Amino acid sequence: MIESARALGPRPLTFYGDGIPGLRGREIKGRLIVVEGPDGSGRSTQVDLITAKLESEGHAVTTSGLKRSELIGAGILQAKQKLPLGKKTLTLFYAADFADQLEHKIIPALEAGYIVLADRYIYTLIARSTVRGTSRKWSHDLFGFTMRPDLVFYLDVDPRELFHRVFQKYKGLDYYESGADLGLSDDLYDSFVIYQRMMAREFRAMEKRYGLVPIDANRPVAEVNADLQGRIERYLHEGQ
Repeated sequence: MIESARALGPRPLTFYGDGIPGLRGREIKGRLIVVEGPDGSGRSTQVDLITAKLESEGHAVTTSGLKRSELIGAGILQAKQKLPLGKKTLTLFYAADFADQLEHKIIPALEAGYIVLADRYIYTLIARSTVRGTSRKWSHDLFGFTMRPDLVFYLDVDPRELFHRVFQKYKGLDYYESGADLGLSDDLYDSFVIYQRMMAREFRAMEKRYGLVPIDANRPVAEVNADLQGRIERYLHEGQ
């Protein structure tokens, strides 16, 4: 199991692989906390609530997430509209997005002592690639340039509950998030549920290797938030 850094003082950057040339050996003072989970899990809501709580306690906080690179983000959205994409193509787009964010946003913020809250990280991308037939090793090696977070939470929600949440919010389903490109079922509901179950299995398979902490997100928002806030508070306190 990958161990999380505990000390709050300066420490060297650690990566899953070789890292980004020029960044190896640099020290950071901040912390990287990741909140993973499917659409409809309440992930973005929790990131907002955690941000507000940490800032009220005097922490400097910034956020990151998928498709937020100024260089690559717009290109990903355009590529997703040109269906279908090759099973590795979209993952490579997202890898470029992450590399740009790491070098120009995440790591500079951590060097300045910020707590960076990531609304998803590489684990969603690895899970998506794996259920589409790409080997876990290929994905792990591809994302070897990424740094190891201090905490990673996975918001776990029953796929049937997810369907209702997503449909209620967006009035429709995303092509890829419902697994439509995999031909799982002619029924959109069945395809969504099957796909989300496949994704959940991949996240469970990653728990030990990447130190993911599963969180029951079938509960009300306030209960989930209290759980997350308590774990983060204990982590930060233990590192003092």
